[in-house]
Amino acid sequence: MTVTFDRHRRLRTSAAMRNLVREHHVRKEDLIYPLFFVEGTGIKEQIPSMPGVYHFSLDQIEAEFKEIVDLGIQSVIVFGVPNEKDACGSQAYADDGITQQAIRRIKALYPHLIVIADTCLCQYTDHGHCGVLHDGIVENDESLELLARTAVSQAKAGADIIAPSNMMDGFVAAIRQGLDEAGFTNIPVMSYAVKYASAYYGPFRDAAHSTPQSGDRKSYQMDPANAREGLREAASDVMEGADFLIVKPGLAYMDMVLRLREGFDLPIVAYNVSAEYSMVKAAAQNGWINEQQIVMETMVGFKRAGADLIITYHAKDIARWLNGGN
Repeated sequence: MTVTFDRHRRLRTSAAMRNLVREHHVRKEDLIYPLFFVEGTGIKEQIPSMPGVYHFSLDQIEAEFKEIVDLGIQSVIVFGVPNEKDACGSQAYADDGITQQAIRRIKALYPHLIVIADTCLCQYTDHGHCGVLHDGIVENDESLELLARTAVSQAKAGADIIAPSNMMDGFVAAIRQGLDEAGFTNIPVMSYAVKYASAYYGPFRDAAHSTPQSGDRKSYQMDPANAREGLREAASDVMEGADFLIVKPGLAYMDMVLRLREGFDLPIVAYNVSAEYSMVKAAAQNGWINEQQIVMETMVGFKRAGADLIITYHAKDIARWLNGGN
């Protein structure tokens, strides 16, 4: 008796054959590298919960960005950590704010580099929430005006893309209107469209000094149990004028990357967030995993799920590996 069956293994017989039929690829052009800037001079301080990630003062930018550019990374997203905070986060939209200064410095050094500005208030407010707080409630509509002012100030400083992460209702519409009225009609909006109230943000809050002083962000960030809600959020942002859609976090929410890929024809961005990074680094430092293999498998997973771009703290390591280094 002859049994007939498929010979799938024919396409796996050698490394060359596997490369020939590989469906998804990670490129240096896909990577967006996050950076944290602080006020002061002579500062390059490693963030304890994020090995290999630093706070930089502006006088330390040149050496860091030479390495980034030499590695072939073409896009960065910048986060500013101010010394002074107040109830309305005024340093977020100050023309001489730390983020605006960093953007101007980067664009002066490397005008071809894509600089993305994270647009939120949390690290600028003394209460740590992403909008204006009254009696423990984040006021949605009052916050929109300040977020639009922040976006315009970042665009004036030279940001190529505005990436609002605040999760206020109507934030894309408000920012798009603010940018257009200020003459920045060609500046795209990379919306944190599907952003969950996640435990995976812990190390980032250490880096950005943005932990809420009271309560949590569950009234404006999404419930991790909800998927259909994410599609509604994304649909609203598309209607309001978003040019990119971010899913954050990425690793535990690859289903949402896939759902957005199937539902929308915009570039999809997966944010490989701080705890995803730190867990890999900790395990690698203990010798429990092969860091390169784990990271690259994760990146391919994002691409397979449908991500066009990946925001990741691993970006420099990935670029080195893609360049053939260790």
